[in-house]
Amino acid sequence: MIRIDNLTKCFGPAKILNGIHASINKGECIAIIGPSGAGKSVFLRSMALLEKPDSGTILINGKDITAKDTDINKVREKMGLVAQGFNLFSHLNVMNNITLAPIQVRKQTKAQAEAHAMELLALVGLEEKAYAMPSELSGGQQQRIAIARCLAMDPDIILFDEPTSALDPVMTREVLSIIRKLSGRGITLVIVTHEMDFARETADRVFYLDEGTVYEEGKPADLFKNPVREKTRAFVKTLETLRFTITSKSYDLVAMNARIDWFCRLHGLDSRHNYRIQLAVEELIQEIFLHCFNAINPDLDLTVEHFSVNNEIVLIFKYRWELFNPFDQQAGHQDNLGMTLVTGMARSFDFEYSDGINKLIIKL
Repeated sequence: MIRIDNLTKCFGPAKILNGIHASINKGECIAIIGPSGAGKSVFLRSMALLEKPDSGTILINGKDITAKDTDINKVREKMGLVAQGFNLFSHLNVMNNITLAPIQVRKQTKAQAEAHAMELLALVGLEEKAYAMPSELSGGQQQRIAIARCLAMDPDIILFDEPTSALDPVMTREVLSIIRKLSGRGITLVIVTHEMDFARETADRVFYLDEGTVYEEGKPADLFKNPVREKTRAFVKTLETLRFTITSKSYDLVAMNARIDWFCRLHGLDSRHNYRIQLAVEELIQEIFLHCFNAINPDLDLTVEHFSVNNEIVLIFKYRWELFNPFDQQAGHQDNLGMTLVTGMARSFDFEYSDGINKLIIKL
């Protein structure tokens, strides 16, 4: 259905897309992943002709939409884009946001458009919000309305540009559940996402973008478990690792715990693992702060590693200070409840000290 050949796009001297080749079948769900700056959003926007490619072709059902005589508005009637921002018209209620294009572009009657809009609101679970204003909706609700508005034009293709990047974890799950509903309904879905569990579970194929190209592609099970090329392997390895650098005693603990929660969900770790990681991290940071950085700002690096073979979690703390092992400290202070809990949870722990750097390795 979609064939892309030698697509290039530059911004000044920077070549963002460097000869992309790709094909997407009708009804497929494609997840696009890759490091920041790899050109994922530019690729999507070029497919929607919101960015004009410098060279190359995009064929949809055999028609080159990059040709000079292409009616871009006609193309966009059958290709929807759901962006990071919700882009609802703030002065229109939900119903009018959804029905505006079908009435003006597709020449539907108001009754037809509103009937279809109610069906779509039922699909996204927001029938009761039909006459609410965008300002009265949560971010997740606004994004679900944006999806309904896109569906109102009955598109053959929907492009999603990081649709959950502005949402908290709860709202993210709301939006992803709607996208999962669309998968398998015959609509071709192309989704730029950082939600790797979603890409694993929902996508038919995954495109990994790097070096301005589709560097590697494959079925989720193959690409995530057995990537072939070097940069894909390196990227997938980073998905098994979570890193923090703490240089202030007023570090954002809530944000850290949110990332740990995301990491656990990404790798299918249950709430028990999540609790243990968060408890061990909080107690050990507190202990290190108390004894090493009481009067100065900290210099601490934390790595959380997951080994999928045996579902093992490894925490690695590195901090520059004189020799200090929290577990040695605990040996003479059994009244420290937090450290007692961490000691009980740890399957093993190792400690090294070299050139003024403490390295604590804990297996949970």
